[in-house]
Amino acid sequence: MNRVKNIIFDLGGVFINLDYSKTRDAFIEAGVHNFNELYTQHHVTPAFHQLEVGSITPEMFYERLREQTGIALSDAFIKNAWNAMLLNFPEERILWLKEIKERYRIFLFSNTNQIHYDHFMNTFNRQFAGKGFNSYFIKAYYSHEMGLRKPDEAAFRFILNEQQLNPAETLFIDDTEGNIEGAKKVGLQTILLLPPQTVLTLGL
Repeated sequence: MNRVKNIIFDLGGVFINLDYSKTRDAFIEAGVHNFNELYTQHHVTPAFHQLEVGSITPEMFYERLREQTGIALSDAFIKNAWNAMLLNFPEERILWLKEIKERYRIFLFSNTNQIHYDHFMNTFNRQFAGKGFNSYFIKAYYSHEMGLRKPDEAAFRFILNEQQLNPAETLFIDDTEGNIEGAKKVGLQTILLLPPQTVLTLGL
């Protein structure tokens, strides 16, 4: 790799542990047997996409999911099942993050949504009282606030332009191959982070 001065991190699977099967299983148990046709790590239907770019509210998302499934799921059930995939922030990764910010200019870019954002921020605050997660980064970018999501080139260009980053000096780390391919198209250096790798094993 060229000399890296900046790092853009993904969130899920990088700093917070995820288990997509917990959300899938919760919906299947409620009768949504085709949930994998609606949402996976690598595929989303329009309602999920719109939620992730902030073009619909959580309440509109709940209603659209009821329409798509034909099942009268409550808002509370959908919210809890949707958040079930979000687990914990391993402490050693957060301690590592505090160290790495002394050596690089670091940013976050996550495809997420208001429902998940509220949940994982509460999780972080319970685990690490007194310091907000976003404060670890020069800036944290979230798709539902940007109106853009990975792997769209426009999303990466937005961050590069706003922060005046040279893509050749910027490393992007993500756990989804499609997002890595989008980053490569705008000239970013990339690392596809797959288990058993974690950020602690990268040698940065």
